[in-house]
Amino acid sequence: MENASASTTGPVPDSVANALMSIHPRYNSFHQHNAFPAAAPVGSLGARYEQNADSPGMATNHQNGLSTGNGGNTTVQPAATSVINLSNSSDVVIGPMTQYQGSVTIYQYMDATVEASRIANGFNNQNQLMGPNTSPGIKYERLIVYSIITLFIIIGLVLLFYVIYMMFPSGDNIIPKELFFEDNSASKSIPNLGNGHMVIDRHNWGAQQGVHGPYKLPHPIPYVLITHIGVHSEICSDVHVCSIKMRTLQDAAIAEKSLQDIPSNFYVGGDGNVYVGRGWDTANAYANMSLAVCFMGDYGRYEPNDLQLSALDHLLTFGEKHHLLTEDYKIVAHRQARTTRSPGIKLYEKITKLTRWYPCGLPGYAKCGVEIGLPTVWDQEYPKSISTIVATVSDNSTQTN
Repeated sequence: MENASASTTGPVPDSVANALMSIHPRYNSFHQHNAFPAAAPVGSLGARYEQNADSPGMATNHQNGLSTGNGGNTTVQPAATSVINLSNSSDVVIGPMTQYQGSVTIYQYMDATVEASRIANGFNNQNQLMGPNTSPGIKYERLIVYSIITLFIIIGLVLLFYVIYMMFPSGDNIIPKELFFEDNSASKSIPNLGNGHMVIDRHNWGAQQGVHGPYKLPHPIPYVLITHIGVHSEICSDVHVCSIKMRTLQDAAIAEKSLQDIPSNFYVGGDGNVYVGRGWDTANAYANMSLAVCFMGDYGRYEPNDLQLSALDHLLTFGEKHHLLTEDYKIVAHRQARTTRSPGIKLYEKITKLTRWYPCGLPGYAKCGVEIGLPTVWDQEYPKSISTIVATVSDNSTQTN
C-alpha cells in the first residue's frame, strides 16, 4: 500500500470567519465555547488522517495529532494532509468517530461569499430544495395570467365596437328627416309632414280591409272642412290610443250610420300626428269638393293643443305644395255648413283666427260652396245629390271653355 501524501492546508482567513459570524450570530458563540486546541489552528477545520504502513488495509484515526492503532495505544503523530490514497481496504471510516451521550445540535457553516451568492439568486438558506422566484414555472404561470387578461380586454373592446356600430345606422339605412306620404317615403318607415308630425296610414292604425268611400275626390280642392268627434270624447295622447279610437270610429260609421267608411279624409290626434281616413282621393261623407279634417276629441270641453294646430298647418301646406288644394282654398267650420256644434266652441275660436278662414254661412254671408254648386246643407252622403253637383260643375266648366 502506498503512503499517503498531500500538502498541508492553511487556516481560514479572518475575513471569512467574520463573514460567517455576521451571517449567523450563533457561530460567534460556538467559536468562543468550542475553540480548537493549540495544536490545531483556528483555520484548520476537521482532523488529519494518514494510513499506517504497519497495518495494511486498516486506516489509523488521527484527531488533532493523536493516533489510535489496532492495539489501542495512543501515539502522537504529525498532522497529515487531507489527501488519502486507499487500496485493497474495507470498512474504511474517514473522519473522526465521536460518540456523544445526550442531545446534540449540529450547525452548518458555509463560506460567506457562497451564502451571499445564494441569497442574491433567490435561494432560501433554510431550504436548499426551494428554487428562486424567477423559476421557469413561475414565469410560465405569469405568461398564462397575462394572456388571459389580454384576451378578456380584446373581447371587451370587440363587444364595445359592435354595440357602437349597431347604435349608428349605416349610410344606406339613414331615414330622411322629412318624408311626405306618397311614393317618396322610405321603405319600412313612417312618413311625416315635418316638425315631427307623422302620417299614420290606414294599415298602420288597423283599418278594415276592402272598405272605402263611394266617390272620388277631384283635385284641386277649394274647401277645407274642420270637424271634431264630440260626444264627450277625450283627446288621445299617443299612437296606440289614437289608433284604437280610429278603429272605433270606423266601426261606428259603418255599423251605426250605414256609411261605407270612416267619414272624414284626415284625423288629427292629440299626439300631433295625422291619421289617414279616406285620404286625398276619396270624397268625405259631408260634401264633395271639400277636404274634411277631424280633430279627435270633444272641443266643446277641451282646448286644442299647439301640436294639433301645427299638424293641421303642415297637412294643408303639403296639399297646397302638391296642388291638391287650390291656391285660394278656404277653411270653414262644420257649423258654418250645417246646424251643429261641431267643431266645438274652443276649436272654432282657433279656426276663426287662421288666415285662410272664410266666414261663409254666417249672417250676412252667402252659404258655403254655393259658388261651385255645393248644396246649402253639407250633410251625410247623398249619392244622387253629389252626382248632380259633379255633373253641374262639369257643365259649367264646359260652358266656360
